[in-house]
Amino acid sequence: MNYHPKSDFMRVMIQRGFLADCTDYQALDEAFVKGVVPGYIGFDATATSLHVGSLIQIMMLRWLQKCGGKPIVLMGGGTTKIGDPSFRAEERPLLTDRQINSNIEGIKRAFAPYVQFGDGATDAVMVNNAEWLDALNYIGFLRDIGRHFSVNRMLSFESVKSRLDREQSLSFLEFNYMILQAYDFLELHRRYGCLLQMGGSDQWGNIVNGVDLTRRVVEGEVYGLTSPLLTTSDGKKMGKSMSGAVWLNGDLFSAYEFWQFWRNTTDADVGRFLKLYTELPVEECDRLGKLGGSEINQAKIVLANAVTGLLHGAEAAAAAEATARDVFEKGGIGEELPTVTLEASELADGVGIVQLFVRAGLAASGKDAKRLIIEGGAKVNDEIITDVGLRYGASHLVEPMKLTAGKKRHALVVLG
Repeated sequence: MNYHPKSDFMRVMIQRGFLADCTDYQALDEAFVKGVVPGYIGFDATATSLHVGSLIQIMMLRWLQKCGGKPIVLMGGGTTKIGDPSFRAEERPLLTDRQINSNIEGIKRAFAPYVQFGDGATDAVMVNNAEWLDALNYIGFLRDIGRHFSVNRMLSFESVKSRLDREQSLSFLEFNYMILQAYDFLELHRRYGCLLQMGGSDQWGNIVNGVDLTRRVVEGEVYGLTSPLLTTSDGKKMGKSMSGAVWLNGDLFSAYEFWQFWRNTTDADVGRFLKLYTELPVEECDRLGKLGGSEINQAKIVLANAVTGLLHGAEAAAAAEATARDVFEKGGIGEELPTVTLEASELADGVGIVQLFVRAGLAASGKDAKRLIIEGGAKVNDEIITDVGLRYGASHLVEPMKLTAGKKRHALVVLG
């Protein structure tokens, strides 16, 4: 990019690889130079936790605050009732109000380590769009807001076209989502002076709609900025591990598992991930990312410690590294390994090895566990097993049992 930013925020976005597109680079840059820019990112409450796929957006909010802006975390209590159809092959299952509110409570926990909430000019605020969407008068909304949207233009957005081109149903309910998201920007501009909406590049059409609507209704100068949709160098979507989603909440995905996910980063991704997910200087990220041979493993440990330290704290990161060294270098059983606790009542008839690997999070399903075992990728107490019919009773758990999947993922089974 040839543009040379004046503001710290735009400089960070460009230098660290956060920026995919922007509605007006120069004008947004000038706004940051002039004063505090409130900016928001929306998160729909479809699960009890966000996963690593959302971490790039959370880091953008963190940098916004560090550079003198005001983060607005918008929880989609209203829009989750519809579900974002962007680039989805089918309609999301509808959730009840109770499920959505429960999910929001769980998701809130992920933000506290990254942004500071409060009443100050640059303190973050968390808002729920159900505050205004639940109270909408449908006829009034259509008259005042709907008239600003062209169906022809809405049909031209790639997120909609891709669904229609595959001749997959797009419900009228889902079609309304982009109007409601645009309305969120207008409301946040009215209520909080919000000037910026950010999101992944799959949200570009929705963001442009919000910018256009706000300019039309209140003649406000607002902006949109997107980050790249992140995949690993081998083409996999961020947010998934061999055993499923990499959740940000520690009760769903332990600090050790989180650390190990980053330690297992592909060599080619290390430099890029250091820039996006840590606060190390860009020059240091570049240096570490260029290391080769066994040295790149030290760079991966730096990455794992920095990312885990931000979310779970420095002590948790250090404990995870110590456990990894104990397991890998000394052949021991680390204290921080994910642990499955079995009660004696469960062991009367024995517990199958397939079930143990699934419960330990080392396999996403029974089918995955069986394949792992048959192909020789499973170990019990460091011994390879190939029999999917193995069962274990209380006598096998006098000492903790160590399960291993592949070379790098481990868990313990203990008797409660």
